[in-house]
Amino acid sequence: MVSVRRACIDIGSNTTRVLVAECADGQLREVLQERTFTHLRRSVTADGAIPPEKIAELAAVVEGQIRLARELGAAQIHVVATAALRQAANAGEVCDAIRRRCEIEPVVLSEAEEGRLAFVGAARTLGHRPSGRLGVVDVGGGSSELVVGTAPDRVSWWTSLPVGSGALADRCLRSDPPSSEQLDDARARIAAALAGVEVPHPSEAVAVGGSAASLGRVVGPLLDAGAFSRSLGVLCAERAREIAHRWGLDQDRARLLPAGLLILEAASRRFGVSLQVGHGGLREGVLLEARGE
Repeated sequence: MVSVRRACIDIGSNTTRVLVAECADGQLREVLQERTFTHLRRSVTADGAIPPEKIAELAAVVEGQIRLARELGAAQIHVVATAALRQAANAGEVCDAIRRRCEIEPVVLSEAEEGRLAFVGAARTLGHRPSGRLGVVDVGGGSSELVVGTAPDRVSWWTSLPVGSGALADRCLRSDPPSSEQLDDARARIAAALAGVEVPHPSEAVAVGGSAASLGRVVGPLLDAGAFSRSLGVLCAERAREIAHRWGLDQDRARLLPAGLLILEAASRRFGVSLQVGHGGLREGVLLEARGE
């Protein structure tokens, strides 16, 4: 069995993350996972572009993560981007800056590809083979993907919702902690995004992404109706600073977590099943599907 050390850098709307892992025989062993809050969505100008200073900052973050991955012996490094660059008016300019500074080709994933790779990463790190169809929800900063299929990699249905934890928090949850009126506004926006979407009912479902992982710290690995209610009560009782300190979270993540929770709760209701906090998602999917070079 030949082991290859690979890395995936994922440029999202809230964070830019790097995963370094040993890859062998269709399995991953995590070596390192780190994130930097780059908040691309907050920097977008009125014409939909990412400004030059933010492009330079992002390229420097990616360069540092690539250097770290190489120091750890990564033989292959993949750089992917999701909604933040899909929606940017100057995505090509951003990719050019990363290419010039880092000498690597970033790939802007389509909505369908992002959902498929999140499904693969979740299904192949689940630890068991589902008896029926598997649902996956990946809440990002600028969009959320819902996917249903058969493990490990057969997607039969997907949709991408134009709501993410960052955008929803910025638009609706403006106070810290958010008010009940703001939570109702956020729920209404999520409901509008899901209006008319016929979501299949899988036999089990997995939640992946930063919001899911953080909620797992607060309330445990199973996100059911009771867990959502308890954790929302906790998150809305104190300021983000106190929540972050209590649960060992980044303050930025704690600030976004109520929005992420509401999206996950809506997805669970539409799937008709509780959510398990997943062990892998988009980055793991990228590495598991990587071909030898």
